Amino acid sequence: MTDWYIRYDQRLIDRARENRTNPTQAEKLAWDKLFSKKQFHGYRFSRQKMLSHFIVDFYCSVLQLVVEIDWNIHDDRVEYDQERTDKLEALWIKVIRYGNDQILWDINLVYQDLTKQINP
Repeated sequence: MTDWYIRYDQRLIDRARENRTNPTQAEKLAWDKLFSKKQFHGYRFSRQKMLSHFIVDFYCSVLQLVVEIDWNIHDDRVEYDQERTDKLEALWIKVIRYGNDQILWDINLVYQDLTKQINP
């Protein structure tokens, strides 16, 4: 699959930059251990990537894959998260979600699961 460009809402630029500057503990760990420097099977991931009207935690354009890290605040946002997922999937982007605790307490299991998800 080739890279392709997805337009985004220009008003999100400052917020995405702020999110990259101040990541959550789980986002920082995922970036450091999984996604920076093409660590995940040689694929390049971007963090706090703007896609359409959303900012996603991690995105790989080659895989057309979004990885979202949901933390407790998301418990009351299940419907909103599903709507986001549906809209991204309508753009042919696969969305995989992990809980904050999964990242913090078992990053190796997340790596293994993510590997299975991209190599079924």
